[in-house]
Amino acid sequence: VLEHQDLQDLIKPQKVEFRSLNFNNTLHWQPGRAREARDTVYFVQYKVYGQSTWQNKDDCWGIQKHVCDLTNETSDIQEPYYGRVKAASAGVYSNWSLSCRFTPWRETVIGPPTVTVVHSNKSIILKLQAPRSPYKRKRGSNIPMTNYYDLLYQVFIINNLLDEQHRVLVYEGKGKVIKIEDLRPGVSYCVMAKTYVPLLDRSSAYSSRQCIVL
Repeated sequence: VLEHQDLQDLIKPQKVEFRSLNFNNTLHWQPGRAREARDTVYFVQYKVYGQSTWQNKDDCWGIQKHVCDLTNETSDIQEPYYGRVKAASAGVYSNWSLSCRFTPWRETVIGPPTVTVVHSNKSIILKLQAPRSPYKRKRGSNIPMTNYYDLLYQVFIINNLLDEQHRVLVYEGKGKVIKIEDLRPGVSYCVMAKTYVPLLDRSSAYSSRQCIVL
């Protein structure tokens, strides 16, 4: 009996947490302390906060991975959710390990915009596109994150004659086409952009840098 109890404790999943990027919501966990238990499988359930019954996630029932995609199960982005995971090894089942409460709208990480650069002789024109959620419109296209948040774009420019870290904010607003003018010909400029959510006071990571010589 003691060994059974020990194994239960040793295989119990650790650090169960939701991670979310643009509403792609996944539940992650780490294996229990019995790292040598190779045959361990995991079972995932989820529920909306306040509900009494847990739902099984069929695709994550008896899996060996340490991640489970709950994007479709957590699509009501204002609702708080919980996830939980238990492990089984050698016919022994652990207790459930519970995540913290997760509210997609508050906690998702919003990605940077997609930036397309077009240049003329003394100016750079940027076309910005909001990141997209995994949720689809009736016609099949993915709904942009601007449908869920009041997003601003922040555009930064690096003049390569100056210090690499010297990023200058040249635009903040909702425009999708930005023109940066009065630049010097023959100079290399790099541009990057972020999305910013004023309501949550949160910025995305930078978009990948795009450099051009005018």
